[in-house]
Amino acid sequence: QVQLVESGGGLVQPGGSLRLSCSASGSIFGIYDMGWYRQAPGKQRDLVASITSGGSANYADSVKGRFTISRDNAKKTVYLQMNSLKSEDTAVYYCNAKFRTWDYWGQGTQVTVSS
Repeated sequence: QVQLVESGGGLVQPGGSLRLSCSASGSIFGIYDMGWYRQAPGKQRDLVASITSGGSANYADSVKGRFTISRDNAKKTVYLQMNSLKSEDTAVYYCNAKFRTWDYWGQGTQVTVSS
C-alpha cells in the first residue's frame, strides 16, 4: 500500500515556475515507477511526465524542454519542476505510483497559470 500526497500547486503568472512534490508513505518507494498526470476541466487525465524505478524519464511533447521530473528515493518523493508555464498548463496535477498490478493515486494539486 502506498499513500501519495501532492503539494506545491498554486497560482502563477505565464512564464513563471512552480515545483510540485509528491511524498509517498507506507511501502518501498524505490520499486515504483512514478508519474505526474494532469486533468483540465472537461478533459481527460493525461500523462505529463514519468520516471521509472531506474531513473529513466519520459515527457509529453507539450512539456518537453519546460518540465523536469526527478525522484529522491531516500525521501520517498518525486518532483515536477515546471518552468515557462503557459495558460494551457492549468489543471489539477496528480501523482501516480505503479508496480506490476499496483496502481496508486494522490488527491491532486491545482495549478493555475493566469495573469
